[in-house]
Amino acid sequence: MEAAPHIRGSRGPFKSAIIASSFLFFACGASIWPPRGFRGSSTHRANTCGFFPPLRLLKTSLSAGTIVPSSADCFFRRRGGATSPTSFSGKTQSPTTNPKPTLSASPSPTSASSIALKMNTVSKEEDDIFKTLIDLGQDHLFQDWPPAGEADDAKHNFFLQVQQLDKSYPGGIMAYIHKARDLLRAAVAQENPFEGMTPSVPDGQTLTYGSSEFAAAEEKGLREAAHATFVVVAGGLGERLGYGGIKLALPVESTTSTTYLEFYASYILALQARARHRTGDASLLLPLAIMTSDDTDSQTRELLERNNNFGMQDGQMTIIKQDKVPALQDSNARLASADTYTLDTKPHGHGDVHHLLLRSGLTAQWLAAGKKWVFFLQDTNALVVNSVLPALAVSATHGYDMNSICIPRKAGEASGAITKLTNRNGDSIIINVEYNQLDPLLRATTYPDGDTNDQSTGCSPFPGNANNIVMYLPNYHRVLQGEAQGVVEEFVNPKFKDSSRTAFTKPTRLECMMQDFPKLLAKEIGGKARVGFTSFEKWLSFSPAKNSLEAGAKAFAATGVPPATASSAEMDFYRAHLLKIRAVSGSRAAANLLDGPISSFADIPLETGPRIIVTPAVAVTSKELHDRVGKGRISVTGTSTLVLDGAGISVESLDLDGTFILRAGPRARVTVRDAKVRNAGWCLAPAGPDAVEEERIRGFRVIKDNGVVVDLGMDAEGEFLVTGNGEVVKQ
Repeated sequence: MEAAPHIRGSRGPFKSAIIASSFLFFACGASIWPPRGFRGSSTHRANTCGFFPPLRLLKTSLSAGTIVPSSADCFFRRRGGATSPTSFSGKTQSPTTNPKPTLSASPSPTSASSIALKMNTVSKEEDDIFKTLIDLGQDHLFQDWPPAGEADDAKHNFFLQVQQLDKSYPGGIMAYIHKARDLLRAAVAQENPFEGMTPSVPDGQTLTYGSSEFAAAEEKGLREAAHATFVVVAGGLGERLGYGGIKLALPVESTTSTTYLEFYASYILALQARARHRTGDASLLLPLAIMTSDDTDSQTRELLERNNNFGMQDGQMTIIKQDKVPALQDSNARLASADTYTLDTKPHGHGDVHHLLLRSGLTAQWLAAGKKWVFFLQDTNALVVNSVLPALAVSATHGYDMNSICIPRKAGEASGAITKLTNRNGDSIIINVEYNQLDPLLRATTYPDGDTNDQSTGCSPFPGNANNIVMYLPNYHRVLQGEAQGVVEEFVNPKFKDSSRTAFTKPTRLECMMQDFPKLLAKEIGGKARVGFTSFEKWLSFSPAKNSLEAGAKAFAATGVPPATASSAEMDFYRAHLLKIRAVSGSRAAANLLDGPISSFADIPLETGPRIIVTPAVAVTSKELHDRVGKGRISVTGTSTLVLDGAGISVESLDLDGTFILRAGPRARVTVRDAKVRNAGWCLAPAGPDAVEEERIRGFRVIKDNGVVVDLGMDAEGEFLVTGNGEVVKQ
């Protein structure tokens, strides 16, 4: 990609990073954020709310071949229109959005390129599509079509695909192409979306695990949990990890092989059990919605069906599927082809989740059920569950409409930062700014040294965005019902082939991000919208699995940043349990809970022990962890493996050197007392040529030859004592 020139801001050079490959060109209409004074040139802001004329499509009666106008085609189309969510009770939910009338496409001014010359039979609908595409400058799509009678079935399928894409995008393909041209025009001109904005550190709260403030926030969050709902954004495959399946099917760790989806479900069910106990409502449910894509939908459904929804009830878990959008091959927004008769399509981004939640009727259902909060989870960051309860408490205490979960970030670190932006009129917004935009923005305004670390904390004052969000449901639903219908601003990120900035190295598309929702809040609620953040220690709340071993090793070697591989996420998961138990156990814990050795797998150094897992069934708060594990006498060597899984488990005294796995059902009360477990234990070994995919992407496998496993079963009831080397005594 060509180097971009410097842009001058109000103070000093606005460096080229702000217009580099991840530069955001916001697609916002006159009625959407930013307010007056935030808008630079209007040429790069495509109206997501106005009445764009969609394709004028008609439905054909298959029985008689007659042309029947489709009433649905006369309405304004909203994003995600091709999909209705289905719950696992087998019910299909109907969209609740009230469509708005729109203009129809103007008839083609010329029929010089009549599709009749390309096909033996042409429906009125196909002819309208053809004419509209020609009017939009898309005649290249038909240049390689053979004469009528050749590949006519493939040609009919082409028009079916265009019709589907038109229906699934708000305003239709015509709106998509118009917006794309506006955004690409801004990209070619290298316009600055931050013109006139001054950055500053936003208001928020920082919580430290083990502090009294953290414990109090957890307890308040536990009260709010009865009113919570959850959304997992899971539209991507594990290709970046070197994994062929969906990321939700990837094991969080190799000890129990619990998948990410199972882990999230188990946490939600653990919260649900506590909410039922507190409220006395045995029917209370905490809903979970999963946003899938064409790439992940069928595999996600199969995973749930094989595992009986991981214990969730029918209807408690809902899948909403997003659609792809057409790819663009050049700065004129000409549509790209996958082959002669198929348009190339690409993912539109996780910002679709907001509109899909409205379309599905889920936010309305949740409100009617008395819910107050929506917690958005990413697909492969298991540590985020440690932030759920305190973040709910902070949102409730401060009245946040949107609360971003954050982590400390070093200056220059490759992660977005939550930033307050104020325009010349004094209007402000708190929003994520990408790392390669933040430093030049700071230098061009009030921070001449750019993004630098604070001397007292050693970190940037701008907190890192973990992209997990808490929404206040009443106002969230209100905003979704507004003119934009939850459609967040789009951007385009073309990779130009040369200095002409016309051709691309590969096709691009319009994209949107879920964290840009503050712009819709500002538009619908204005200055009344309250947006903030809650920051947690990184070891506690953030260690995603997103990189392959090769990419992770390269990044770690070059900059020392965490590799963010499946292997590093697994070891960080174990270590978080270790550090949590230490924090709640008092001063003696450090001596009794030893650090493990550092071993290198696939050129990535990992702290490989002790491998401790305390499931959500045992404890979801620091107080519960103290009461059930931390107040006892517990000693674990650095090479040991410890798994505690069961709501009734408590540890009074345990001395472990080896592997000890204890599982029990919800009606069993199990006390570990005077247990001294000794065995060779489970160990790690390099993944060999016969390794399964889950082992290969980690670089190691777990050898499970020796250890003590006590599994009382899900049906066990009564009191049990585990003592000695794992002997079980029924009380």
